[in-house]
Amino acid sequence: MALKATAHGRGHLVHSHAHEENIPGTVNLRVEQGDDSGYGQALFPVPTENPNDPLQWSEFKKTMILIICSLYSFLANAAIIGPSPFINLWSAEFDVDPAVASELISYPNLVFGLVWPSASYAVFSRHGKKPQDHRRSGDAAINRRQFAAGLIGASQCTTYGGLMATRVIHCFGSSVCEALPVQLVNDIFFLHERGKRIGYYTVCLCLGTFASLPAGYMLSGGYSWRLFFYVEFSFAMALLILAFFFVEETSYDRRAAAALSTPPSESEKDGVPEQLEQSVEQASPAIPPRKSFVQTLSLRGRVDPDAPFFMTIVHSFSYFLVPQSLWVITTFGINVSPPYNWAVTNSGLFAIAAVVGYGLAIPFTSSSDRLAAFLTKRNDGIREAEMRLGVMLPAMLIGPAGIVLYGFTAEKGLPWICFFVGGAMNYWAAYFYFSFTLAYAVDCYQSNTSEMLIALNIGKQLISFGFGIKVLTWVLEDGYAVIMSGVFGATLLANNLVLLIFWIWGKNIRKFMAQTWLIRSIQSRKD
Repeated sequence: MALKATAHGRGHLVHSHAHEENIPGTVNLRVEQGDDSGYGQALFPVPTENPNDPLQWSEFKKTMILIICSLYSFLANAAIIGPSPFINLWSAEFDVDPAVASELISYPNLVFGLVWPSASYAVFSRHGKKPQDHRRSGDAAINRRQFAAGLIGASQCTTYGGLMATRVIHCFGSSVCEALPVQLVNDIFFLHERGKRIGYYTVCLCLGTFASLPAGYMLSGGYSWRLFFYVEFSFAMALLILAFFFVEETSYDRRAAAALSTPPSESEKDGVPEQLEQSVEQASPAIPPRKSFVQTLSLRGRVDPDAPFFMTIVHSFSYFLVPQSLWVITTFGINVSPPYNWAVTNSGLFAIAAVVGYGLAIPFTSSSDRLAAFLTKRNDGIREAEMRLGVMLPAMLIGPAGIVLYGFTAEKGLPWICFFVGGAMNYWAAYFYFSFTLAYAVDCYQSNTSEMLIALNIGKQLISFGFGIKVLTWVLEDGYAVIMSGVFGATLLANNLVLLIFWIWGKNIRKFMAQTWLIRSIQSRKD
């Protein structure tokens, strides 16, 4: 959408008359005269007449914010998954069993998404996201210092307990990075771009697995495992500098701003003197100037006194009872991690399979948005949340098939190319499910994204931890074919088949849930 110069020196302010219907997730996107549009649809959420509204920012600024925060997510995930090739080395160095050494991956992974993120999301729903991005003020400064101190501390540890403690510390500091981009997408991008933008975040998040490749090369090249944490620290600091200059606070009370700019109704005009009424109608709304570059560097976030800190966390548990959000939780939680006692060569091969799988999926980032736009036009401009789900049908079966091939290759010693193909198939399919189930859930219930993200993070980490904590023991006892191809493959297939339920009956489920106390309570709480 090209920017046009105005008499006030600001960029073109976009306009829209789109609105959500009575059923959450059903949106009227008919384009009216004077509306801006994307893929032939009116823009939603509806931006205010304020150049400081994040929806009114330039595409360059929005994209830079998403890139920086997504790369933070990559680094955070890489710091957890990347050291996997060091498990056997840690086992020998600290004189512990390999299964115990693998807990240096699983327990920090649990911490990464369970306790601290819940508090962090509650903080940025109340105090804004700018401090969280910069980690400079209040709890945000503690987060940043924790991440840096944890990485440096891990590089200096000489005991198993010390390494576990420092890894938990850096996970505390970086955990908010995992889901913050999803909230940012909801803040600064429109509905017709949501699938594509969340897709970019998904690629960065999931490619954290790729960090095991350089870790494996460090190990095979004779370098110390401590080098991995030094490199992580360097990149984290570089991104911190970029965030300071490019990431502006994205929290914005759009409802309050819209209410101030809405003209009075006929009933509200009753009893108002005619002269005063005419002066009000003739007065143009006061549109503030765009903040200067120096002002955008402020580390102070917007404070929302109506956002309760503890109740935001408590309310999030209600999303475990919402079918769409529960599906996202199980989708993210049922992830298949490689057994940690594989050789360095296989660990590197696994990382390459991830890069290839996700790389082949990147061209499909906008596929769900385009399919939904096509179906919206055929539906007379009425958008249903389920319209983006059709692109996931091939991935529904390809993912479990990849897991089956992956497990049997490890069990039967099949050629390495089978392992590589199986892993790439799984990752290719996972991209669709990670990106578009999340976009679907936000489409359905976008009024309180912060609470849903808390539920998502807690749920998926519990499921992931439950599967991952004993995976090595299970594999050693029952074999790769039984555990990976049988148990994990069947579980993944069952979760994927839920797609058919939402694709066919999703709107009926939303319609039924809209009448319940649960959804009415969620809708009454603003984000």
